[in-house]
Parts: sequence; C-alpha cells; structure tokens
Amino acid sequence: MKAYFRKFKRPSKLIAFLFLLVVTFMYAMFQGGFVSWFLFFSFLPFSVYGLLVLFYPLNDFKVTRTLNQEQYRSGDRLIGTVTVTRKFPFPLGYLVMEEVLPSDLLFCVQTKKTKILLFPWFKKTITFQYALDRMPRGEHTLSTIRLKTGDFLGLLEKEKVFHLENHFLVYPHYVDLIYRKRESKFDQGSTTSNVKLVRDTSMTVGVREYQPGDRFSWIDWKATAKKNDIMTKEFEQQQSHDVLIYLDRSQAASFESAVSYTAALTKAILRFGSQVGLVSIGKDRSIFPLRGGEEQFAQIYFHLARVQPNSKISFAKTMEMEMGKAQPNVTFLFVTGKLTKGMVDSLGKLTYRQMNMQVYVTKDEGQRVSKEESVYIEQLQKRDVYVKVVKQGELKSLYSEVS
Repeated sequence: MKAYFRKFKRPSKLIAFLFLLVVTFMYAMFQGGFVSWFLFFSFLPFSVYGLLVLFYPLNDFKVTRTLNQEQYRSGDRLIGTVTVTRKFPFPLGYLVMEEVLPSDLLFCVQTKKTKILLFPWFKKTITFQYALDRMPRGEHTLSTIRLKTGDFLGLLEKEKVFHLENHFLVYPHYVDLIYRKRESKFDQGSTTSNVKLVRDTSMTVGVREYQPGDRFSWIDWKATAKKNDIMTKEFEQQQSHDVLIYLDRSQAASFESAVSYTAALTKAILRFGSQVGLVSIGKDRSIFPLRGGEEQFAQIYFHLARVQPNSKISFAKTMEMEMGKAQPNVTFLFVTGKLTKGMVDSLGKLTYRQMNMQVYVTKDEGQRVSKEESVYIEQLQKRDVYVKVVKQGELKSLYSEVS
C-alpha cells in the first residue's frame, strides 16, 4: 500500500506545482492590480527554480564511501565517510544524504546519524560522516546510499539511489586468558594419560648417570671428567597436550558469549604451545584438525566471525557422532550457552571411556544459571566432568584451567 501511494506522490506534487503557477497567473490576468501581479512575480522565481531542479540530472553525481577500518571486532565503532562530487555547481538549497542500513545493523547505536540534511549550494564536493557503535559480530554489507533534494517550498522533490557495496567482517571480541593444565581424575583415583613426552634440549635441568638409549650428544664431558663416570645431561620434559573444542550451534541462547569464549580459549591454548582444533557443526560442517601456530588461529577466528546458530541436529548428537572420530589422548572442551539433559546423557555415556572432558557454560551479562542447569552441573561433577560457568561480564577476571 505504501509503495502504491509513493508511486503517485511525485506526479501529484508536480501537478500541484503547475496548478499554483497557473492559478497565480490567471488571478493576475483577471484581477489585475498591484497585489495580484505582486503575488505572481513573487511566486515566479520559486517556480523557475523548481523547474530547474526538476530537470537537474542527479546522474551527474559521483558517490564514494570509505570506512575507517578494514576489520572490526564486536563492539567496535564503524565510521563511514560518504563523499559526493558533481561537475556542474548548480545551487542546491538542500540535500538529504542517507546511508541505508541493512537489517543486521539497524540496532547499532548511531552516535552520528546515518541521515543528514545539508545545504551545499554551489559546492562541488559534499561530505558527511556517520558513526555506528557496538557493531555486532558477523558478515555485513553496506550497499545503498540515498540522495534527495528539491525546491524551497517542498513542492518538487528528486531522489536518487546509488548502489555501492562494501563488504566487511566483524570478528568476535575476546579477552586474553591464562591457560593452565588440570589433572584428570576418575572414580578409581588419579590417572595418568598416555601422552607423548618431548625433551626440550634447550633447557638443561641437571645431570645423571648414563643410561642405555641416551644420545652421544647428551654426554656432559665436564661432569664425566669430575666423577670419572659417564654422565649425561638431563633435560626438561614437556608433555604434549592437544585440545579439541566443540562449539554448540544448536541454540541461540548466549551464542555470542560462546563464540567469544571459544576465540579466547583458542588463542590461550595456542599461546601456551599446544595444538588446538575446532568442531563446528551447523548448516555447514566445519572441522579444523589439531594444529598449532598463528595460521590455525587465523582460520578458526575467521570461521567464528561468520558462524551462526543454525544447526538442525542437537549438540548432544553432534558430540556422540564426532567424538568417535577424534584422536585418543585429546582433551575435549564443550562450549555451550545452555546445558541440556541430552548433553548430560551423552557426556555420561562418554565418561566410561575415561576421556578428558570439560564443559564451559557461557552466559550473557545479567543472565544466571537456571535451576535445571544447576542440577545438570551437579550430575556431571559427580561423574568427574569438569564444568565451569562463564559469565560475559566476568571474562576479564577469569582464567582457563584446561586438563
């Protein structure tokens, strides 16, 4: 209905404009006298200017848009600069410039409005800036700029829409966490996992007697000469520690907090020197195998910028299906915004395989753990599954303890 009336809005204004011009002229012709002709000649400049505006080509305008950054984090400020240049300096009494925002950016805080009224007159270059605060995570596109002008009386208006696309990503915001290992315990008591030991030959912690299998390069000749016995250097032993993170994409509850915490965990684990992988199952099946280094973080971080809670299967089913394919001797981290009975049942089945499993339940600022979730947490803790509730507002004071 609105589109129907908008279709006839401009012709009706043009008809009204011409009608006023004809009426004032006829009034001056038939009435005569100073007053009638004064009204006609007073309205004549406005009518001439309105006709010039009507025939002034807005296609002559060249519009460009620049953004203050190429990459953003969730919560950052976007500053857009729209510049309009034209060849012929026609005197424009006013010009309305508007950045038409897509639906996913409509709820951003506009510290500088995306729609502004300017009075350019003879200026050939016209510029305005707008600012969007608290940018939401995701993939966004700015595509439309609208210009509108008209005569002084508002009887004639012209509008031109320019399509100019700018694609950009808003990455999840995360805080730096401290990564620590935790000892895994089961009902039988403490257990040692069958993990690979690596000797760091750059860190010598002492000497000991030679043992069969020691390398020739490990012999400490000074200690051997003093004790008159073959002595070898003893190095610091490092335990390999691989972590596989599972992100719950089956529900929208506290999903943004879950994504942010997943990014923080990934960064902390890689900084510690361990390998990390990510299992993210939704409409797309994204599996990042265990790797280390900045390239691994860049790939996971890029995925987390675009990921959406669009899984058609439950997170419990995802855990059961994917953990059977995982490598042994890996620590499993499950990040979810809401703990459900299905997850508890699935984790209960997996505890019999004596896997190192941890659950992180993220909550948005101001949200609390429900009574049902509290019961589920107690059930998991009785089965020696480590559970931690992570609140978005407390992330700066938290550190991750990962076994």
